Amino acid sequence: MGKKVLMKGNEAIGEAAIRAGCLNYFAYPITPQSEVAEYLAKRMPEVGGVFVQGESEVAVGYMLFGASGAGARVFTTSSSPGISLMSEAISYIAGAQCPAVFVNIIRGGPGLGGILPSQGDYFQSVKGGGHGDYRMLVMAPASVQEAVEMMMVAFPLAEKYRNPVMILGDGLIGQMMEPVEFPDQLSTEPSNKDDWAANGMEYRRSDKRNLVKSLYLDPEQLNNHNLLLKSKYERMKQEEIRYEAYNTDSDYISLIVSYGTMSRVCKTAIDNLKEEGIEVGMIRPQTLFPFPETAIHDAAGKPSCKSVMSIEMSMGQMVEDVERCVKGNRPVGWYGKCGGDVPTPEEIMHVIKEGI
Repeated sequence: MGKKVLMKGNEAIGEAAIRAGCLNYFAYPITPQSEVAEYLAKRMPEVGGVFVQGESEVAVGYMLFGASGAGARVFTTSSSPGISLMSEAISYIAGAQCPAVFVNIIRGGPGLGGILPSQGDYFQSVKGGGHGDYRMLVMAPASVQEAVEMMMVAFPLAEKYRNPVMILGDGLIGQMMEPVEFPDQLSTEPSNKDDWAANGMEYRRSDKRNLVKSLYLDPEQLNNHNLLLKSKYERMKQEEIRYEAYNTDSDYISLIVSYGTMSRVCKTAIDNLKEEGIEVGMIRPQTLFPFPETAIHDAAGKPSCKSVMSIEMSMGQMVEDVERCVKGNRPVGWYGKCGGDVPTPEEIMHVIKEGI
């Protein structure tokens, strides 16, 4: 680890990608993540990297597809509507089994919405977003430091599974300034893609032709391809679940499930409730897919726990997955806002007390 540096989240994300060994960045500006492109427009030439601003997010998605299919380590950043425009390309990238990293710094929606923080893209990222049966590995940081670390592990994960990886942060993650360190041990070299990438037979000194595609016109071949992809997602569920358990060693009467910066507010509420003699636990998913199903199920099943609350900056999206994990063993509630105002610790405390 190096020394701590005070950085804005968006700029730290860009620097983390470089430190992780990614020197190819394609993007189109959209608030509240435009500072990533501003930062990398200057920084990429300094390190021998490439930054191309596409004419649209649609174009950017296919730039990523082409570069990744040719064996390059590549990423982009955008915000909600921009990710929507990339969704077709994301489906192609997943179908063709190409590694790529997407960062979504969420703004309010639907439609144009507003530029303030939201978590309203949970469905879009976790349930697919584009067409067909595909999944992305989705990680949700709760701080700028965690965004840096997740960014640096996203590239080897994308290459491990030959699959898109998404870092899902709200506008606060992109705009806040916090001290960060860039862990040296997370710097990695791109994996050998010669066995599948269309990176040139002369370069590989091979007579084997590599074909990158997502087109399977034969129904049996397409079904088998989808089964192959499904087995990969099942492997993710076995190997990549990450979460934080907070105050779960207490005899908590209620369990909160929350992620991203919203979970930081929940921690303050939990600490304040503890001072009043009310114990509340929290499971914070760090991966939204794969989701920490067992951890939530087991935490909700603790004898002292009487209820579960999903707290999120949306109109209730993650709560559906929380309900699926709890399996009716405890009542599950939801609280949230999605206009850009972040629920306060006092609001969360009030909601918890009402549910007790």
